[in-house]
Amino acid sequence: MIEHQSAEPFRSYLFSGEHILWTGRPKRGFVLRPADAFLIPFSLLWMGMVLWMFVMDLGSSTGGQPDIILIIFMVFGLYATIGRFVHDAAIRSKLIYAVTDQRILVLRSPGSSKLISLDVAHLPKLELTQYGDGTGTLTFESQNWFSAWGGANSIALWVPSLNAGAQLFRIKDPRPVYELIRNHARA
Repeated sequence: MIEHQSAEPFRSYLFSGEHILWTGRPKRGFVLRPADAFLIPFSLLWMGMVLWMFVMDLGSSTGGQPDIILIIFMVFGLYATIGRFVHDAAIRSKLIYAVTDQRILVLRSPGSSKLISLDVAHLPKLELTQYGDGTGTLTFESQNWFSAWGGANSIALWVPSLNAGAQLFRIKDPRPVYELIRNHARA
């Protein structure tokens, strides 16, 4: 057993005879990802262009009222530049993960019924990505961040906590959890 900091929220979801082997939470606060190397400059460029158009619209001789489309573009730009980080941190603060002897469980907003469950013996993929801060992400489904632009999971490009698939995002000390899942997948 690795960690049991928050096993209680999962008790009602366990099968008869199923045992929790590990529980954890994603990293809290501000998190940068490799995709942000593209997304941050893109959102800053977007905001710069929208602000420039907004100022030009205010200074025009046609009344100085900003167009509703321009306002919508500004709201999107503010979300893409700043809001998405706040949104992602808020979602991650409500995520709890568990690994049992049979399944991987992802519970969003403890107390609600939003649960993702994957059978450990039938995982499509098990991939570990480690980061320099001692955290790591365990991914169980194929997802290329660039291909997410047009797919059903495109919101996860901007807000990784909204990923439609199951993942253990930026957990502390991920290697033992990876090995725990891998060993139970073989059993």
